[in-house]
Parts: sequence; C-alpha cells; structure tokens
Amino acid sequence: MIEAILPAAVACEAAYDDPVPGPGELLYAQERERIAKAVPKRQREFTTVRLLARRALLRLGQPPVPLLPSPRGAPGWPDGIVGSMTHCDGYRAAVVARADGTASVGIDAEPDAPLPEGVLDVVGLPDETEQIMSLAERHPGTSWDRLLFSAKESVFKVWYPLTGTELDFSEARIDIDPVERTFRAELLVPGPLVGGRRVGAFPGRWTAGRGLVATAIHLPAPREPLA
Repeated sequence: MIEAILPAAVACEAAYDDPVPGPGELLYAQERERIAKAVPKRQREFTTVRLLARRALLRLGQPPVPLLPSPRGAPGWPDGIVGSMTHCDGYRAAVVARADGTASVGIDAEPDAPLPEGVLDVVGLPDETEQIMSLAERHPGTSWDRLLFSAKESVFKVWYPLTGTELDFSEARIDIDPVERTFRAELLVPGPLVGGRRVGAFPGRWTAGRGLVATAIHLPAPREPLA
C-alpha cells in the first residue's frame, strides 16, 4: 500500500497483522527495555514495525541494528539512512532510504473511518475544514477528515528529523487533490533548511483501500551543483 505512493529509491515493508511469536520477542535487549511496561498491543506493534524496518534496511545492504525511539517517539536510524514507521489497526509499515538521495521521508496509515467527534476542530484549520466538507460532498466514499489527519502526521514525520522541534497541527495547511491523489502541505512557520535552502512546502501522495487511508511525503536530498 505505502510502496505505491513512494519512489523506487525508498525500500518499503508492510504487514496487515503481527506475525511475531509474542510481544517483545525478536527484539534487541535495548528495544525490549523501552517497551517493557507497555501494554501487549503496543508491544506487538513496536515489534512488528522494527522487524519490518530491519527487513527494509537489508534491502539497502544495511545490517540489522537496534532501532530505538527518541523521547518524542521518532525511530533512530543508522548513519546515512532516513526512514519512517507507521502502525494502526490492521496495518504496519516501515520505509527507509539512503540519506544521499532522500532528505526526509514520512508515512502514516489510518483506518478509513471518520475522526472521533471534535478531533477535526483540533486538527484542521478553518479553510481545511471547509475543504473536507466539500470533498465529502463531491467525492463520497473516503474519510477525508481522517486523510487530513494522516497527511499532517506525515508532515510531522518529515519535519521532525530535519528540525528536532515540534510542529503543531495549525502550523501546516494541507490542500488535497482527490483526483490525482496528491496533497501539498504549506508550512505556516519558517521551514527547515535542506542543502542550505529553506523548504516552505512538502509535496505528498495518498492512497486508500482495504479499509485504510495512507499518506506519504518524500523529500529528495538536494543535488550537488554541476561543476
């Protein structure tokens, strides 16, 4: 699912369940310590996405290593690698890419179901809420409010590794194209510096199927100027 909306340079691995012996098994000791007090569901999700991430890393020729979360929860990656993880009911995925070709990547998957009451008011800007209402009327069959939430999650997952700072839902404006299945995230605060240039917007893609919506943002690394 996620692999369909990312370039070939990104190695993707996904699963629709938790095919692991038990919560916390097959993890490195350091990883088990991080989730020792978590509920079994969280342990299973944590385990599965790390097994998927290590499988994706192998596709880039990278040996298996512990993937420890930061205090914010973002996974740590080996030097020279960028990546992202997501998990929700019925889906887990991990993607990785080489940093020389990808500055940052962010993915998110969510159930294709309306957000709980009141959440859109927290997540969406007024014009985004109007957009969601219009999309729901013109293109029924997709939970556009959930897709908006997913897109903002992908925005944060691209933003955070580049800045090390938080980004509020209100600090990025999403414009969704329902036909091309793309979106554009306009940053409403100064964007990150990538290759010496400030990035003001992130382009993304989205997909839906199997009861899920998913979003992905791939930010290419700047190319070296020609001599």
